[in-house]
Amino acid sequence: MKKLIAKHLLSIKAVFFRPDEPFTWASGIISPVYCDNRLTLSDHRVRTDIETGLSKLIREHFPETEALMGTSTAGIPHAAITAHIMGLPMGYVRAGEKGHGRRNRIEGRLELGQKVCVVEDLISTGGSVIEVCEALREEGAEVLGVVCIFTYGLKKGIERLRSAGIKAVSLTDFDTVAEVAAEEGYIHSDDIERLIAFRNNPADRSWMGVGK
Repeated sequence: MKKLIAKHLLSIKAVFFRPDEPFTWASGIISPVYCDNRLTLSDHRVRTDIETGLSKLIREHFPETEALMGTSTAGIPHAAITAHIMGLPMGYVRAGEKGHGRRNRIEGRLELGQKVCVVEDLISTGGSVIEVCEALREEGAEVLGVVCIFTYGLKKGIERLRSAGIKAVSLTDFDTVAEVAAEEGYIHSDDIERLIAFRNNPADRSWMGVGK
C-alpha cells in the first residue's frame, strides 16, 4: 500500500522533490519536497485507492470508530468519501470559530462521548491536527486517532503527537516516496541521503550543501 500510494502521488505531482531548488513552507521551513494532496481529488483512480486505503487503516487501527472528522480544509473531502465507503457519520473541524450564526467550530453532529477518527491529508510538525483533536476533546468526543495520506515523519511532529496522546497512521510516508522517486527516475539515487538528512533535522540546512 505504501509504495502504491507513493507512486500515485508522484505520478500526479501531488508530491514532488526539488532538492536543488527548495520550497519554503508557510512555517518558514526550507524543504526539498512539497506536497499538495488536493490534486488527488482530480484523479478517480488515485482518489479511489486513497479513500479505500484510509477506510482499511481505520478498520485496522481504530475499529471502534463511530464517526469521521475531517480537518479544514484539505481533510474534509477525504473524510466525506471515506465515511461514505464505511457507512459512518462525518463532520469537520474549522480552523477557527465561525464568525456568525451559531459560531460553530465543529460542523456536523457530534454526540457526547462519540468515538471519532480524524482524517487529515498530511502531517508535518503536527500542530494543526493536534489543535483539531483538542477541539474535539473539548466538545466531549473520544478521539481514537488520526489517519492521513502522507506524513513527513519529522521528529518534531512525532514527539508532539506522542505528548498529546494521539496515535497517527498514514498511507505512505516521506521515506517511501523518496525511495520510489529514485526507483522511478524522478530524482537521482544520490539525492536520497540529502532528503533523509532534511527529514531527520529540517533546521540543519547542510543537506542543501551549505553550512557544513
